[in-house]
Amino acid sequence: MTSPPSTDASSPVLAALQALIDVVAQLRSPEGGCPWDLAQTPQSLIPYVIEEAYEVADALRQDDPAEIQDELGDLLLQVVLQAQIAQETERFTLRDVAEAITRKLIRRHPHVFGEPAVDESAVGESAAGEAVAADIDQVRQNWEAIKAEEAKAQQGDERLTPKLAKYGRSLPPLLASLKISKKAASAGFEWESVDGVWDKFHEELGEFEHALKHESKARQQSEIGDLLFTVVNLARWYGLDPSAALQGTNQRFVRRFAQVEAAAGQSLQGYSIEELERFWQAAKANDSVKSEE
Repeated sequence: MTSPPSTDASSPVLAALQALIDVVAQLRSPEGGCPWDLAQTPQSLIPYVIEEAYEVADALRQDDPAEIQDELGDLLLQVVLQAQIAQETERFTLRDVAEAITRKLIRRHPHVFGEPAVDESAVGESAAGEAVAADIDQVRQNWEAIKAEEAKAQQGDERLTPKLAKYGRSLPPLLASLKISKKAASAGFEWESVDGVWDKFHEELGEFEHALKHESKARQQSEIGDLLFTVVNLARWYGLDPSAALQGTNQRFVRRFAQVEAAAGQSLQGYSIEELERFWQAAKANDSVKSEE
């Protein structure tokens, strides 16, 4: 098994990180610091953390190395800034953050670092008693088993509800729905076949249509939420990623809408819906041809 790599305090990478830490500390310094940075709190920075994470994801999709580097830097700044604010109130430091994630990675990769398996019945072991992972599926099983043992040790609570509630609070809605439904299914709360999911979809669609005609806005909102959650379950059953699917639809719409505007050559308000539909179908056909090339 592999030992954790040692670090060289004089390495250029660590020097660059230290320079960033020093800059952020100066920005937060009461003497000569930046008023905007000094006014920030962990809570006020939440929108920036989310925004930067999404911008990293977009840069990765575009596969632009310069953009990825830039956006990762912005996200790293948010990590260092949060740690700096926490250090000022003696809650934790950046060192604490780094050490904690390092320990977690070692603990959750016993097949790499040779740590003993947490639960012999759940984590794969070699004949010598060491954790092993022959493939990605085994790594995932080991990871989930170790996480479950950690949670049990911390909370003494084996219920799934707290974890599902955290997904609902912390993740984007589509991703949260997928994670919640996957976890519930793994605990046995699952349809016997995809036919049951389709039945649920048609049931929820009918309830949404009824709410639109006869019930309040709050009820309509609730019913369309139920319908979307069922669509996420359909995606899960067919091995599809609903977030990636919707992202692709958004991109296709923007791309085709650009072709509609180009074809119109003027404000779209000057055209009838029938004319706009012809522009749209032409853009759709053109887009389909390009995607097949």
